[in-house]
Amino acid sequence: MTLRSYRARASALAAVMIAATSCSSHNGTKSAIAHALPRPIAQTTGLAHPESARYDSAADVYYVSNINGDPAARDDNGFIDIVSADSFKVILTLVRGGKNGVTLNAPKGLALAGDTLWVADIDAMRAFNKHDGALLQSIDLTPLHATFLNDVAVGGDGAVYVTDTGTGDSTKATGNVIFRISGGRATVALSTPALDAPNGITWDARIHRFLIAPGGKNVESWAPGDPQPTPYAAGPGTYDGIELLSDGRVLVTSWADSAVHLISGGSMTTIIRHVNGPADIGVDTRRGILALPRLLANKVQYFRIQ
Repeated sequence: MTLRSYRARASALAAVMIAATSCSSHNGTKSAIAHALPRPIAQTTGLAHPESARYDSAADVYYVSNINGDPAARDDNGFIDIVSADSFKVILTLVRGGKNGVTLNAPKGLALAGDTLWVADIDAMRAFNKHDGALLQSIDLTPLHATFLNDVAVGGDGAVYVTDTGTGDSTKATGNVIFRISGGRATVALSTPALDAPNGITWDARIHRFLIAPGGKNVESWAPGDPQPTPYAAGPGTYDGIELLSDGRVLVTSWADSAVHLISGGSMTTIIRHVNGPADIGVDTRRGILALPRLLANKVQYFRIQ
């Protein structure tokens, strides 16, 4: 979400956000799984504004980014925890801002490329060794006018792509950009108002396109080289995390109605409600479990997805 909407919602109290969940489905489609909705099976508490949970099947853990304060503050106090996918407990803090020569202000989206953990950090991309937290690269995107980097995904070409949601400042031309990182160099992959404050991003190898969760009503798809994104599914808007399930269905979170939605066959239905601050989700591909960072509640909740 944008910096402006984050601050507005963070001060509005959970009751206001929960009241927005009265709509049961979108596009006139009633949920086909209304009698088998996912239930929380566990949670990791004691976090500090957790924004993203990225599952690593090789290590069987989640990496969880913690903003730890204002999502735009250069306070060098962000950190990344490793959480056991079996016990849901924090094993250790892999990276902490201000320690061991690391700068980490407000870490958000995460992506894995081999043993490298990529992290979006306001206007810079950080790359760490996923085993010991050693800093591998730090790429400053301010020369490309980055303002609020949000989610990260590895594309079909092996490059790293990151969304810039923007700050919501109408007096400045910010956001509505997707950057590409390759060979230690950042370039603009797409810049257009049609992106509509892009937040979540994930690569769908089945259709050779990215799926993008923006601020607007439509989840979008986009292939590198295309001048515009294409509508994929309509819903409540103000999306955050987006992830694929193994069968091709798509999960997406929305701050507009404090919910998680399932996209299947072009239709979107609500499967988890009353989850204020639903951020950048991860999926345990071994067990079929959704990890849902609850940014405003300082925890990650886990749901079994059928």
